[in-house]
Amino acid sequence: MNIVFLMDQMVTIKKEKDTSFAFMEGAAKRGHAVFYLNRDGLSLHHGELHARVLRVQPDRAASPPFQIFEGTVLSGSQIDAVFIRTDPPFNQEYLLHTWLLEHLPKTTPVINRPSGIRTVNEKIWAMQFTDLQPTGLLTQHYDDAAQFLAEFGRAIMKPTDGFGGMGVFDVRQDDSNARVIFETLSNHGSNHVIIQQHVPEAATGDKRILLLGGEPLGAVLRVHGQEDHRNNFFAGGRPQPTEITERDLQIIGVLRPYLRELGLHFVGIDVIGNFLIEVNVTSPTCLQEMNAIYGRTLEDEVIRYIEDLAESYA
Repeated sequence: MNIVFLMDQMVTIKKEKDTSFAFMEGAAKRGHAVFYLNRDGLSLHHGELHARVLRVQPDRAASPPFQIFEGTVLSGSQIDAVFIRTDPPFNQEYLLHTWLLEHLPKTTPVINRPSGIRTVNEKIWAMQFTDLQPTGLLTQHYDDAAQFLAEFGRAIMKPTDGFGGMGVFDVRQDDSNARVIFETLSNHGSNHVIIQQHVPEAATGDKRILLLGGEPLGAVLRVHGQEDHRNNFFAGGRPQPTEITERDLQIIGVLRPYLRELGLHFVGIDVIGNFLIEVNVTSPTCLQEMNAIYGRTLEDEVIRYIEDLAESYA
């Protein structure tokens, strides 16, 4: 199979951490041709998708960790599968990529399906599941936020399009910076802000669960350091082993039919205590941390999944 990885620049890849790199290793190990596709490499030629790609071979001893071979242009019919692995935010460029990838043959699996990525804002989409989430608010008005803080005393404020813990604030009712934080996040009321009731279990970490085809693939607990309340690895969180609980399985059971219908094959959900916090569909991470903790090679399961997917689409 020719497997194409739409990614950020190769110099940004961290071979010890990036899930994308593990996927590339898994694909090469199973005998597939691995192609790197830069963000500017997609074009449309009279309705046919073309991709300017580099043939690469993952190599952990190299820097960047790839052997790079010849560049080429693949037509849509020459592409057997695509991984969308560009980092958020979901901006105009990301949106354009999803439109272009819709021009692939319908028999070509894409992880994740472009229309599914467009449907699911990673923070807002989960707010429909009120039985699974802490009490939440989405607003552009500080008066709403102040009332929420008065009711709950403490809340998490964050932007609708952040990632890696960027722009996440732990705010208390008596915090003199509460209005400033809201004004900063909302750009003085120009943008919506998400406000969630603080979950006390956040003090002991948040759980990232990876789902493959709607089923749990693995889980890791992300624990913050002493000087930061954020558990994200991007913000300095540390991985620890964890278990998937009955409550986790209940949450997954609710999400599963939606994810399958939307073609969201590889998804990362974040759980704190008994609550679903986010559903990550653009470029979910933490697979290498799970491999290291549990002695697994989870990328092999993902590549086998996409092989089966391609066969079922044919």
